[in-house]
Amino acid sequence: MFKLNRVHHIAIICSDYERSKRFYSETLGFTIVREVYRAERKSYKLDPEVNGLYQIELFSFPDPPPRSSGPEAAGLRHLAFEVDNIEKAVYHLTEFDILTEPIRVDEHTGKRFTFFADPDGLPLELYEK
Repeated sequence: MFKLNRVHHIAIICSDYERSKRFYSETLGFTIVREVYRAERKSYKLDPEVNGLYQIELFSFPDPPPRSSGPEAAGLRHLAFEVDNIEKAVYHLTEFDILTEPIRVDEHTGKRFTFFADPDGLPLELYEK
C-alpha cells in the first residue's frame, strides 16, 4: 500500500483569467508563486499558494464549457479555507463586493463557517479555526 502525504494542488479552470487572478491574489490574498503562458495551448497557468501550504493551479483555456458547480451537484462540492476570525474575513470580502451566505455553526464541531463563490461560481467556504 502506498502512502499519501498531503493534497498537492487543486486545479481550477477559469473563464476570465485576469478577473480570477485578481480574485485569488488580491481578494483572497494568495501569493503568486509562478505564472506561465503556454502559447501552444493559448493558456495561462498561475500557481498561487496560501502560507506555503496549499497550492492552486489556475488555468485559462479558450472558451471553456460551463460546468454545474452548485454545492449540492455531483463532483467537487467546494473548497474550504481556514480563517482565524470569520467576521473579519466576511467583512474583507464585502469590501470587494463579494456576497457571503449568513454565518452558520457546524452542529458537530461547533465551528462557524460561511460560503461564497469565486468569479466563475465555484463554491468556496470559510471555516473558522
